[in-house]
Amino acid sequence: MSVVKSPLSEADLKTVGQALQGALVDLIDLSLVAKQVHWNVVGPRFRSVHLQLDEVVTTARTHSDTVAERAAAIGVNPDGRAASVASGSAIGTVPEGWIKDEDAVRILVDALGAVAARMRARIDETGEPDPVSQDILIGLTADLEKHAWMFQAESA
Repeated sequence: MSVVKSPLSEADLKTVGQALQGALVDLIDLSLVAKQVHWNVVGPRFRSVHLQLDEVVTTARTHSDTVAERAAAIGVNPDGRAASVASGSAIGTVPEGWIKDEDAVRILVDALGAVAARMRARIDETGEPDPVSQDILIGLTADLEKHAWMFQAESA
């Protein structure tokens, strides 16, 4: 049951709701992964990687709030609970302990790539049923791909 009347049909709401929920889960996990790596990165490029990781965290947290609020606005309950994030994310696990700077860069390149690929699929899925949600996904994907580019350049 939804207390918010959706402007979308039931079928469109299901499609868009799943896309937004998936985006939310991926963004929350991306922020957690980036913060975990941020706390544990070591090496000669510590400072630049450390600061870059905080930029990813800020981007992921900002966009996760936008995505969750869009879901709520169309009558979908956003679910950012730990169990939902753990079971639905596309991001691999982060190793325990200190993380060398070059490994930190690789972890983020992989994580950003996985999330951006899923966001692109969601962009395709939401275009017809809800261009407003699609626009949100397009903007956040651009930001994620910019971060991926910057981390890839770090490892060149």
